[in-house]
Amino acid sequence: MGEMVERVDEQDHTLGVVDRGEAIRRRWLHRVATTVCREPGGRILVHRRPDHVSRFPGQYNWLVGGAVGVGETYPAAASRELAEELGVHAPTRFLFKYLCRGVISPYWLGLHEAVLNEPVVPDASEVAWRAWLTPVELRAAMHDTAFVPDARDAFDRYQAEKGGPRGSLPRHSALPARPELSP
Repeated sequence: MGEMVERVDEQDHTLGVVDRGEAIRRRWLHRVATTVCREPGGRILVHRRPDHVSRFPGQYNWLVGGAVGVGETYPAAASRELAEELGVHAPTRFLFKYLCRGVISPYWLGLHEAVLNEPVVPDASEVAWRAWLTPVELRAAMHDTAFVPDARDAFDRYQAEKGGPRGSLPRHSALPARPELSP
């Protein structure tokens, strides 16, 4: 049996406990907690997923996160995922949640924010490459770089919440095709 999650309804009320893989296959709603990692200067951490992972291999994301475990809150899951994926322990601030009609399965997405004051030591099985981008650089990179599909909608919602830039910008990526191979 794999990772266990709570199956939830359209109002985010728990219906029962199921295997996450089954929830995805059957397109059952479950919960995912993510965090926007910012440095004190305001830049946002962007990372590329390893080529060997089952979901979205080699694609970029600006969110760090994963499934909310059984009995776990969104903030607790966000903090746990930060520690597991980036090796950091930082307070997270819950911003909002919304029903995401995801590409592979629908889910409730809880979006958090954390300011990282300590070095990031990513788990290589989760993060193949990373860099810090300004919100404007990140918006531009999303136009012509392979980002996890649900990341674009989440970014628009985040920018609306923060009062930052939204909508189309000229196509100019701050990310090379395979940045970890660049000098």
